[in-house]
Amino acid sequence: MKREESWLYLEDGTEIKGLSFGSHTEKQGDVVFTTVMNGYPESFTDPSYKGQMLVMSHPLVGNYGVPRESYKNGILENLESEHVTIEGLIVTEVTDGGKWNKGRSLDDWLKENDVPGIAGIDTRFLIKKIRENGVLRGIISNDRLDAEDRFEEVYEKTNFVEKVSVKKPIEYAGKTDDKIVVLDLGVKHGILQNLSERGYTIVRVPYDYTAEKIMDYDPKGIVYSNGPGDPHLLKKQITELNEVMKYEVPILGICLGHQLITLALGGIVKRMKYGHRATNKAVVETGKGRAYITTHNHGYASYSEDVPKDVEIWFKSPDDGVIEGLRTKNVITTQFHPEARPGPKDAEFVFDVFDKMIKNEG
Repeated sequence: MKREESWLYLEDGTEIKGLSFGSHTEKQGDVVFTTVMNGYPESFTDPSYKGQMLVMSHPLVGNYGVPRESYKNGILENLESEHVTIEGLIVTEVTDGGKWNKGRSLDDWLKENDVPGIAGIDTRFLIKKIRENGVLRGIISNDRLDAEDRFEEVYEKTNFVEKVSVKKPIEYAGKTDDKIVVLDLGVKHGILQNLSERGYTIVRVPYDYTAEKIMDYDPKGIVYSNGPGDPHLLKKQITELNEVMKYEVPILGICLGHQLITLALGGIVKRMKYGHRATNKAVVETGKGRAYITTHNHGYASYSEDVPKDVEIWFKSPDDGVIEGLRTKNVITTQFHPEARPGPKDAEFVFDVFDKMIKNEG
């Protein structure tokens, strides 16, 4: 297939010519990279990527197409949300491969979701630039532009959570009437699936629900989910989280949820230079010396000096010292994704720890 020319513009003045695929529309966002080699359908539907353009370090993308959606109990089994959530896709080579469950090509899928892609890019050069200089704003366009004055949306000043959270509660029936409330900050369906597999009825509520509304469900546990953007913008959610913690109901925070809990407990969260985005990052369980390979997607983090003194560090990154999990009374958190679709599954036991907390078996 012959592809039209397209351009990637970066805020530092860099212009890179490539070939267009996906939607022929102009989009912009923070340009970030991931080192995943498979699982691109799950990555592209992860709501945590809202507001960001994704650079794939793996040179071939699209090899096995995009699977047909598969649901169980209303929860997607093979995608993380109903829509592609990245703002744009940047690859070296896009392919049109096949697999037994292929529903459509990556190219067609991006067109359906109005997401532009650009191929023929030296992603090694681009990733090196991000690693050395930090995250940069970018624009993908099929037109030649004077891009300098076209960068509009500033990532740190935009509440992307409200763009990806549900607008009204959704209930997923379980084997029991025991309820877990999930505050949807941009929740991945893999999290919902892991909770559902443990028998609970799940109530997924909008991100701006108050503590009173959450507790009206008489939950056995509460999950603060992953999601996009700067946690410091969610001041009301942090205030309500402090109110929720007074009820002493078991709480699990994942990714953005971990960051909000850190802030609510009096800790500090900082923007990282280029973040953690991969399916192969190690974390170490403190006190036990056990290491796990885990999935990450975050651009904000805390370090040892940022954690309140009365809070236990549960997991830590051996690479750069990022705090990967906390424990305190009735609360556990992970900065990484324990559900980790499409893998690895090393850290799924976190949901079992949460389950035992709810059942008072810990």
